Amino acid sequence: MAKFEDDKPTINRMDPVAPKPARRRFLQSISASGIAATTGAWAGAAAAQADAREGSQQGKAGPQPAAGVMTVEFVVNGARRKLDVAPNAILLDVLRDQLGLTGTKKGCDHGQCGACTLHVNGTPINSCLSLALMHDGDEITTVEGLATGGKLHPLQEAFWDHDAYQCGYCTAGQLMSGVAVLKDKRIAADDHAVREAMSGNICRCGAYENILAAMQSTRARTKRSA
Repeated sequence: MAKFEDDKPTINRMDPVAPKPARRRFLQSISASGIAATTGAWAGAAAAQADAREGSQQGKAGPQPAAGVMTVEFVVNGARRKLDVAPNAILLDVLRDQLGLTGTKKGCDHGQCGACTLHVNGTPINSCLSLALMHDGDEITTVEGLATGGKLHPLQEAFWDHDAYQCGYCTAGQLMSGVAVLKDKRIAADDHAVREAMSGNICRCGAYENILAAMQSTRARTKRSA
């Protein structure tokens, strides 16, 4: 039994019914209550999150963009496409990575080489410098959209006939710029004017003469068939 000397409790450790030290009981009670409180709080939070998710899903009319992205819709090569993109997503990357249209090439990534040229509403642009969100509602044509009904565009055929490419990396951009130049009535038909109009497209292989020949032969063929 517990005995007291000088008002201080002492424990008879041989006594099987002696009470445990107060400090130990206190720590055990604190530990047990802490675990219970933590478990209860965690379970409550998990249940609240589950309820929130369920309520959110029930309130949705359809798939919603994930946090941090926005929806853009445009027509690409005649097909309407709706995509979720990051606000800073570049048009070139979206076309290549999300739509698989890898014909448009990433060259300098600074708008200097022309490899990424495509048409937006009929106007050639460097797609590496353009945000995808800027083109909501626009019509976009890539090199994959030049051929129609399984038939190559006349300029594509002329590139083949005149060997107007070597490594081919710049070819898509050359074609897209070339088609725009041939359609633009403001650009003169002489060789110098065509070279100047195409100067934004770099061919590191140096196939410029063959590219010019392909463009001029396409112009002549188009006039004959008109």
